[in-house]
Amino acid sequence: MHIAVLPEARARTAPAAPCLADDATSLDNAAFAARVEAAAATLHGAGVGRGDVVAVVLPNRVELVVTLFAAWRLGAVVTPVNPGLTADEAGFQIADAGALVVVGDRGSSELVTLDVADLRAGAGPIPEPVADPELLALLIYTSGTTGRPKGVMLTHANLLAMVEMIVAAIGLAADDHSLLVLPLFHVNGIVVSVLSPLVAGGRATIAGRFSATGFFDVVERVRPTYFSAVPAIYAMLAALPADVVPDTGSLRRVICGAAPMPAELIHRFEERYGVPVLEGYGLSEGTCASTLNPAAGPRRPGTVGLPLPGQRVALMGPDGTLLDEGPGEVVVSGPNVMRGYLNRPEATAETIRDGWLHTGDVGRFDADGYLVLVDRIKDMIIRGGENLYPKEIENALHAHPAVLEAAVVAAPDPVLGEVPVAHVALYPGSDTTEQQLLDHCAGRLARMKVPTRVLLVDALPKNPVGKIDKPTLRRSALPTR
Repeated sequence: MHIAVLPEARARTAPAAPCLADDATSLDNAAFAARVEAAAATLHGAGVGRGDVVAVVLPNRVELVVTLFAAWRLGAVVTPVNPGLTADEAGFQIADAGALVVVGDRGSSELVTLDVADLRAGAGPIPEPVADPELLALLIYTSGTTGRPKGVMLTHANLLAMVEMIVAAIGLAADDHSLLVLPLFHVNGIVVSVLSPLVAGGRATIAGRFSATGFFDVVERVRPTYFSAVPAIYAMLAALPADVVPDTGSLRRVICGAAPMPAELIHRFEERYGVPVLEGYGLSEGTCASTLNPAAGPRRPGTVGLPLPGQRVALMGPDGTLLDEGPGEVVVSGPNVMRGYLNRPEATAETIRDGWLHTGDVGRFDADGYLVLVDRIKDMIIRGGENLYPKEIENALHAHPAVLEAAVVAAPDPVLGEVPVAHVALYPGSDTTEQQLLDHCAGRLARMKVPTRVLLVDALPKNPVGKIDKPTLRRSALPTR
């Protein structure tokens, strides 16, 4: 089924079945289809048609999803804008994408050209649904840690392929109910928590702003069957006081992506809450996911699972040859690979070569074909000519029971070039010291890999998606001598 006609199809099949909800609104299939049609009429009246770009500057709420489907109904492209961006940052994305209209709350941003309240007032004839799989559907902007963000061009064919893979891999069905936790300006939130359950015949509930202390209250009230989150969220939930004993009986599984999750954290979460964690791996450039620990089969904490059916995931050496085991750069091919970066032909040619999406991640396969991520190529630390991978050091730190979060970055050193420095947040109430953590590392790592310093902090900085913000940590790194 083409995503552009999904609301109408659901309304015809089961008009009264629940579809989409947030803290303020609950829509069945018929009501959702009516909202999408009204919004499409409003966008059409504003001149939006096939190939035009609609920017959406909204926090997670029902209207954002309605705008997605309304634009797709007209054959338009959507670029979701992080509402937390500055006017300059948001303005860059809107201009770079060539947005014809900007949907949002006119009272909160001068960039908005179409108030979100007007979406419900649309009326009048609209064109027949545009269901061309080769049309662009999304422009997802990268985080911009290495310069101005780039627009990842994802087609409807990309989305359809990815959704089919996710539905099959997770085992989603009509009785599944996702709780959306991640932001809708990120492809994971759109694909895993909205499109996949809706295509499977299930439903989605959009949670408000994440709060660790109130999260399980939402789970108990809404009764979802799964949610998708990043390691930082699982760490916060694992760190809740011992007297927090929520009812997690509705959850069949939970998903982790966006960044590698330490095996110790997976074990801690699963043992405490009794819910299996399916860790996966992917990029926006690959429409979300390329590997996943199986829902029905052995899960391997410390790995990011098996390649999803329909994709080829391989390891490549610096000379472009494919490697049997690795380590090597993780490369991906399949119908989920993006069309390219918007108006960035050189960046596209650098990232997609000979049909392979180059991820910039170093990995290896274990004996059973599960992918183990070694680290980002750009995060590698070169200490006196020796290559060190921060993730190995972070895994050693996570083996200490007091460590909640850990991030290792390079600090400049006048003699060795670079040395590893660890930033660590401890579980509440812990009195573990820097020296104890250094001693812990010394018992598990070769001497050259032991951090020169362990900086204890209350919390590690995060980017808007919730991943640990290593560029910020690197910028704060000082020479060691």
